Amino acid sequence: MEQLRAWIGSEETAHDIVTPSLVEKFRATLGLVDEPGIAPRLIHFCLCQPAAEAAALGPDGHPRRGGFLPPVPLPRRLWAGGDIEFSGDLHIGEAITRRSRVADVVVKQGRSGTLCFVTVDHAINRADGSCAVRDRQTIVYRDAAIAQPPAAPAPAPEGAMVETMTPSPTLLFRYSALTFNAHRIHYDQPYATQVEGYPGLVVHGPLQATLLIDLATRRGGRAPDRFTFRSLSTIFDTDTLRCHAGARDGATMRLWTARPGGPVAMQAEATWND
Repeated sequence: MEQLRAWIGSEETAHDIVTPSLVEKFRATLGLVDEPGIAPRLIHFCLCQPAAEAAALGPDGHPRRGGFLPPVPLPRRLWAGGDIEFSGDLHIGEAITRRSRVADVVVKQGRSGTLCFVTVDHAINRADGSCAVRDRQTIVYRDAAIAQPPAAPAPAPEGAMVETMTPSPTLLFRYSALTFNAHRIHYDQPYATQVEGYPGLVVHGPLQATLLIDLATRRGGRAPDRFTFRSLSTIFDTDTLRCHAGARDGATMRLWTARPGGPVAMQAEATWND
């Protein structure tokens, strides 16, 4: 596992365009309000995704290990969190370049066994060279066994504002398609339940983050300049998804998702510079 640290400093560059079609489908899938000329925040998760051939995918639907990301020899891979800074908006029709770098690889021991955290820094640059988005992404790899909590976690608190939605299989499939994410836990119910042992389809962390930043934007009056999020537990398509927002405390606002009576699934913080 320590040999994986040789991947620190690995870099790749990709190019894409914020097309009107992508923005329209992104908004329609997530129920976002139209803002003429402006692309929604976190749409960059849909951009510059590697177009791996079907033969190059592993059993879980992800591209096979190696290449830009280290070949971590653990079977389960999840998005653990992100720390994102924005410098203005991305605009519809804009050409962008994503420059990515593996910033760190850390191996730890958890209740479910060995965990490997891979940190990747992405810079989304406009055609003029200015940086629109800086995104530090953390990916966690773990053993096959799903950890069982020693005790029932405390239920999530109630936010000052709460919005409820149903994370249907249709929603999860459409979001997977938008992000070109073939990870089978999000759309293949037999695989998710029989192979990975989940009680249902897993709701994407980035999807939850997008719903929370949209809630922060509407509650805060404009899109935040920084947004951090961290996954703490899992939400499934069999759950009702509740998005909570706390009161704005100066420049910051706390947000979180949870199922009714359940623990915090994703916690987030939005920050405004003014």
